[in-house]
Amino acid sequence: MLPLIAVVGATATGKSELAIEAALRFDGEVINGDAMQFYRGMDIGTAKVTREEMRGVPHHLFDLLSVREEASVADYQRLAREKVAEVRARGKLPIVVGGSGLYVRALLDRIEFPGTDRAVRERFEQYLEKHGEAALRELLRERDPQAAEAIQDPRRMVRALEVHEVTGKPYTFFLPRYEYHDPATLQIGIRRPRPELHERVALRVERMYRDGLLEETRRLLGEGLAEGRTASRAIGYAQAMEVLSGSMAEADAIARTTVLTRKLVRKQDTWFGRDDRITWYEAENKTAVLERIARDVA
Repeated sequence: MLPLIAVVGATATGKSELAIEAALRFDGEVINGDAMQFYRGMDIGTAKVTREEMRGVPHHLFDLLSVREEASVADYQRLAREKVAEVRARGKLPIVVGGSGLYVRALLDRIEFPGTDRAVRERFEQYLEKHGEAALRELLRERDPQAAEAIQDPRRMVRALEVHEVTGKPYTFFLPRYEYHDPATLQIGIRRPRPELHERVALRVERMYRDGLLEETRRLLGEGLAEGRTASRAIGYAQAMEVLSGSMAEADAIARTTVLTRKLVRKQDTWFGRDDRITWYEAENKTAVLERIARDVA
């Protein structure tokens, strides 16, 4: 059976280009592992590959959702595993590429996702809005002390409380383990020196504005971007919306987006750095990456 290849790493390292090179060389197809690239129309702000850049390689699980819809890791796990099976059934090599760590882990690892209850979630969201983050953390500490210590993001605290109430089990029970769902998995990590990566991020953000990010955001607002629980928070689009509303200057939005993207890079480095199953390569060393994949495909 053909292996499942995952090309992972931080934003702006060049993962997509390398995945396409691998697909061309080994007769593969690309499967998206970037949560924000699920959204239709969010092209410039997510640096989504263009038709020309795809170079004829089939790409899957892009443009799945409207900006009003909420991305679901559990749905992605099901869809991505189905797509991997379809690609293999055609005799093609499945290549997952993306920097959304939890989504990639959902596909690759043995992870069980608890159910959801919108009413329960909304109750805890209202609690957060009324009483604040400190009170929400204290509530979580009473019900799931381990989760309260581990989670920093308020939205994840809400999710942890929801999981505890819906399932009766602690949130940490459902956290991913480093155990592949498919033993024939190879993870390739792509990295660049931090100063070089920071420069690439800054150039990317400036290019997004030159290429029409504000116009794209204006169009997406007409499609409900501001009401989207996930899409509206996307780095780049949130700042572009402030520019369009008159609450932020374009230069400030570019600077803020650059800072936030660099913070995201650090988070991605930390997330993927914890996984010692990943074989890391410098982005410029494409030959070594392709040789490594060739050994698994042979």
